[in-house]
Amino acid sequence: MTSDHHPHHHHPIRPPPSSTYHPHNHHYYPHSTSSSSIKGCCCCLFLLFSFLALVFIAIVLVILFAVKPKKPDFNLQQVSVQYINLDSNNPPSPSAASLSLAIRMLFTAKNDNKVGIKYEASTFNIMYRGIPLGRGTVPGFYQPAHSVRQVQTTVTVDRVNLMQADAADLIKDVLLYDRVELRIMGDVRAKIRIGGLTSPAVQVSIDCTITISPRKQSLSYKQCGFDGLQL
Repeated sequence: MTSDHHPHHHHPIRPPPSSTYHPHNHHYYPHSTSSSSIKGCCCCLFLLFSFLALVFIAIVLVILFAVKPKKPDFNLQQVSVQYINLDSNNPPSPSAASLSLAIRMLFTAKNDNKVGIKYEASTFNIMYRGIPLGRGTVPGFYQPAHSVRQVQTTVTVDRVNLMQADAADLIKDVLLYDRVELRIMGDVRAKIRIGGLTSPAVQVSIDCTITISPRKQSLSYKQCGFDGLQL
């Protein structure tokens, strides 16, 4: 009796891979955790800064409400003429003329607030019939509470040339009417200072009309507007 022997190859049986096993999990999960932590920190910082900003604004509003700040009272108090001179080639119908003058402007700043006011540097333009002649600058300064301060500036116009039509008008104003009307315009910016806190800037506009007598070398008329209100 013959028996056939077939060799048997035994293969090891491996357990099936776990359904929760992923070969790249050790790369993915730590990265996801790190990103979530960074986002969480950013959100916390944003909320913290927002809260601090709201607290700061609330403190400023409470202080401003308690102090009840008023707008700064800044007015052109006095204008004095140092000299005025007109050169023309063919009066009373010149083809051109040049104007030279120097005027001193005295401003009064009055602070009725319980706190100090910080003024920024201000520039004032001098115009004749809408033509810019020159400008004067008042440097910035600090004004304590319940105080009055005077500041001044001198505007010098050195031989500003005017063309035919404007020159003819200026000749008439000087020779016939003895009155040269000038306009002074400028903005004053100031901030209320409470301890280490400073309020947003408040802007005050000044618009003045003055009339100068060339013969007397003096001021004959002045009218000013303060934020659109007549002073």
